Amino acid sequence: MKRIVYSLLLLAILFGGCTKSNFPTKLSSGNLNFIVASDMGKRGKSEQQNIAEIMGTFAKENRIKFLAVAGDPIHDDGVKSVEDKEWKLKIENVYTAPSLYTIPWYVIPGNHEYRGSVQAMMDYSDVSRRWNALERYYTIEKTIGKTGQKALFVFIDTTPLIDRYRSDKEYSDAGEQNIDRQLHWLDSVLVVSNDRWKIVIGHHPVYAYTEKDENERTDIQKRIGTILENRKADFYICGHIHNFQYLKPQGCNVNYIVNSSASQSRPVKEIDGTLFCNPDPGFTVFSLNNKTCSFSFVNHQGKNVYSYTVRK
Repeated sequence: MKRIVYSLLLLAILFGGCTKSNFPTKLSSGNLNFIVASDMGKRGKSEQQNIAEIMGTFAKENRIKFLAVAGDPIHDDGVKSVEDKEWKLKIENVYTAPSLYTIPWYVIPGNHEYRGSVQAMMDYSDVSRRWNALERYYTIEKTIGKTGQKALFVFIDTTPLIDRYRSDKEYSDAGEQNIDRQLHWLDSVLVVSNDRWKIVIGHHPVYAYTEKDENERTDIQKRIGTILENRKADFYICGHIHNFQYLKPQGCNVNYIVNSSASQSRPVKEIDGTLFCNPDPGFTVFSLNNKTCSFSFVNHQGKNVYSYTVRK
């Protein structure tokens, strides 16, 4: 009996509030495994602290290669400089698990970063060893296991692609960014790629249920939707809407994934093309090899609320 009690106490110490977690099946160590998070910084409130702990436990128990941050890491007004107190209050004091320090974070700005200084968000890459906001938009390649084949990750900056942000002075220098240059770059990196998987990550959705201004979505559709489909991207992953959605509208070949908020979530409902939706906050886990790419939506209780596998 004492041994059972001791074991239960040990589990509580190790996993804290995560003892009720129902994580997805353990990921294959031979796959390329990564986590997507977005809409994060709430000073540990609105489930952020709990989700951060679950994310750290999951990264520890699986061979996670990196964390992709699909915009809005620091709600509500971004940061003003690399010394801004928001870094500690919303990132460093919350994501404390060692497993989240030893992997790179690849970061792009969301609309909330444009309410502060996007340059400061990028400059923090020189301060934090895990933080990699390499440019406003950029690519990375990752090798898939021991196969030698690679996956291309294209990180894009969607805020300047939406007209309402460009005309609102509250969003710093969004209107100064060159739309045509970024779109030409996106098209060119996708068309020349021979990578096994092509995954594009931005903050704003191409297709999704949203209570936000409809022009946000239509601006993104007309500017990058055709590029994604014509250049045969496999996935487009975003945040911004603060809920989980998986969509594949009629006539589309790209898998459109909306990652939920890592803090405060919002309601959601089905629209044309919805294959799954869920209003919980959380994060998304991806695991890919040469033939399949699986993803799981993991909520604030550590529960796998949906999984799906895309096959090549």
